[in-house]
Amino acid sequence: MNYLKYFTEIVVCFRLCRGTPTLLSTLDWALIESWKEAGVPLEAVLTGIDRTFQKYARRPQRFRKVNSLAYCTQEVLGAAEELKTATAEGGARPPGRTAARAPFSNVELRNYLLQGAGAVENSAHRAVQSGAGVLATDLGEVAAALRALASQDDVAANLEELENKLSALEDGLTASLTRAAPVELLAEFRREVDKGLIGCRHKMTGPQIESLQRQLVKKRLLERYQIPRLSLFYFF
Repeated sequence: MNYLKYFTEIVVCFRLCRGTPTLLSTLDWALIESWKEAGVPLEAVLTGIDRTFQKYARRPQRFRKVNSLAYCTQEVLGAAEELKTATAEGGARPPGRTAARAPFSNVELRNYLLQGAGAVENSAHRAVQSGAGVLATDLGEVAAALRALASQDDVAANLEELENKLSALEDGLTASLTRAAPVELLAEFRREVDKGLIGCRHKMTGPQIESLQRQLVKKRLLERYQIPRLSLFYFF
């Protein structure tokens, strides 16, 4: 599965079903990542989104639109279970779609990596000034790794491998920021996340909620230290 295919097809499907070029929320982005992290097949996600809008269209009164992917969660999980059962029983798996060519060039991708490296280096400088030497060292290593990736002759030669490397760097970066962040700050972030999930907790499983919590706390940490997401999901 091409990682870009997973992300872009979900976004396009949701926007087409809704009928407007809606911008995805922070929760929506995290939800897509949680589905990918949990191994939910793309076919199940697309089927779940379609079913959600079909059911909504049959409602007698529709005062509001489906504004978030969170509304599709139950149908997505249901479609995933159906697909799992069909596969286990020897049923035919829905045919996949042809992966599209990456919508960016080597130059654009190289610039993306260098911009990320620059932001991480700036955060490292601030860490030095605040006396957080260990964090500054960790950030410096991440920035150097990003510059090394950008220096490759054909950056886009293997996007899946590149994404795996960026995901590993981002995980290490998040771990460093978590260790360096004050306990009070982390507690504040978790309260914000819990508040944001109030409206959709009943639509999700425990593991899915935990995954969303991790993704949203990560986002708040990166924002706090003024570091962009490294994953190519955010180059869409």
